[in-house]
Amino acid sequence: MNFRSLILIISFIFSLALSGMNYYYERDLPTFLFILILSFVLSFSLLNYVFQKFVYERIKAVYKLIHNLKLGKELKDALGDHKSEDPIGDAEKEVRDWAKQKTTEINQLKAQEKFRKEFLSNISHEFKTPLFAIQGYIETLQDGMLEENPTMAVNFLNKASRNLDRLSYLIHDLDEIAKLESGEVIIKKEKFDLNPLIKETIDDLDYKAKENNITLNYNTKGNYPIFVRADRKKIQQVLINFIDNSIKYGKKGGETHIKVLPLIDQVLIEITDNGHGIEEKNLSRVFERFFRADKSRSREVGGSGLGLAIVKHIIEAHQQNVHVRSTEGIGTTFSFTLEKA
Repeated sequence: MNFRSLILIISFIFSLALSGMNYYYERDLPTFLFILILSFVLSFSLLNYVFQKFVYERIKAVYKLIHNLKLGKELKDALGDHKSEDPIGDAEKEVRDWAKQKTTEINQLKAQEKFRKEFLSNISHEFKTPLFAIQGYIETLQDGMLEENPTMAVNFLNKASRNLDRLSYLIHDLDEIAKLESGEVIIKKEKFDLNPLIKETIDDLDYKAKENNITLNYNTKGNYPIFVRADRKKIQQVLINFIDNSIKYGKKGGETHIKVLPLIDQVLIEITDNGHGIEEKNLSRVFERFFRADKSRSREVGGSGLGLAIVKHIIEAHQQNVHVRSTEGIGTTFSFTLEKA
């Protein structure tokens, strides 16, 4: 019901009551009808003026302001021309939508705050672990180990060097994520054959797979070229990360299968291992920075904990999708799509 209908009803009730009182006292039907019509016209005009002057115009202004601010206009331009047949109903709808939007924004801010605290805690831990180790090795060497036990001193220096490498990798990966998020890293798309790239990546990681007694299998039908349009170096980085993870977290004596499946406009690449798998509750978080599904195993095999986060950014920068599925005790499959050339 709009405000004009409300005024009509109020005016009619008021005029009916007024003329009814007159008819009760005078019992004159023509006079009753005249007073009824006159009181209705007068009350309608008066109420309409009051509503227009003090209520309707102000609600229109409020609605206009809310509507234009929602459109992203500056405050000085927000009170521009915007006509509405039912500003009261529209204003109510706008306020409800605004309230829902603010509730969503507040929930997002709370989630971001939680993520920020967790991220700061994780990054602090990632930096402290190698720093404290390096500090301990150096203090031991300063206490005279170089003269007392040169062999052990060299061993400590090597350990300190490995921890410095870990810090270097961590800083490099953090820098890369920051650049990917800010758009500083430009994705240079080109047409190339995916087959040679996968084979090249497998050759580069073959020594590591043999050390862990893991077989790398690339399942491809024939030797036909599979042309895609993407940044070749970045996609190789993605492949290295996924295959390397399958070696790190796979079972000794296990296998890693790499498959390429053609779709309509895309190509799907899958990397599957038969390792221990990931708990279902952790699947939604595997691409988060520093998240480790198996913390004890992750510390043992090393890494910055940022690899999968970088992979996600690279694939999203290509406007493609990355996905993970896993079953505990059976294995894990990471997959991503690329644009067909």
